[in-house]
Amino acid sequence: MTRFAVKKNIVNACSVIAFTAVAAGTLQPEQAQALILTFDNLPVLTADESYYNPIPNGYGRFNWDNFYYFNSSAEDYDPSGYVYGTVSTLNIAFNGYANSATVSTVNSKAEQFDFKSAYLTGAWNDGLNILVEGFLDEIVKYSTTVIVDSTSPTLVHFDFLGINNLRFTSYGGVDAGYSGEGEQFILDNFTYEYKAVPEPAIILGLFTVASFGVGLRRQKKQQQKATSKA
Repeated sequence: MTRFAVKKNIVNACSVIAFTAVAAGTLQPEQAQALILTFDNLPVLTADESYYNPIPNGYGRFNWDNFYYFNSSAEDYDPSGYVYGTVSTLNIAFNGYANSATVSTVNSKAEQFDFKSAYLTGAWNDGLNILVEGFLDEIVKYSTTVIVDSTSPTLVHFDFLGINNLRFTSYGGVDAGYSGEGEQFILDNFTYEYKAVPEPAIILGLFTVASFGVGLRRQKKQQQKATSKA
């Protein structure tokens, strides 16, 4: 086999690999991994400390804005949705001061995730509305409103795919008769799949290799046609 024939076979193989990778969506340097954030591996707060603390940025490879975590065994909040909404003991998350709260990837340009599901509960209100929005680069891709009570957690399957920011906004409902009041919601067992986004240079390089291979094949066919006519 000549050097040209060997080179042609290598290029053809690269072309097939590149196009197959693009078509199958496998240009990710890191495979997606299903994970569940229970918030229970954050430091458990006691009565001698503040009952709640902000969820630190970096937890679960996310940035957290206005999300706090809380030890649901605190007696001051029993009974309430903080206790009844606990799926995995002891910590739960909630939106501070009933304001909107967000979860976003640390590097929005290089990271995305699929938001699979979560358990949601009203802290003080039954029939609490929670608007959940999924964004990609500040553009809304998904938007859904769920209604939850304060007596037990509700498992909600979202299946928001390929996003880098989530926003939760709670409102409405009726007072459940506990000692506190407000439109806060409880979040537990946040399930997602993390995905790394391929660098544009990698994609461009693979398409370049593929295009180069296609060009060589066309050139070879033209040479064969010219030879057959001679």
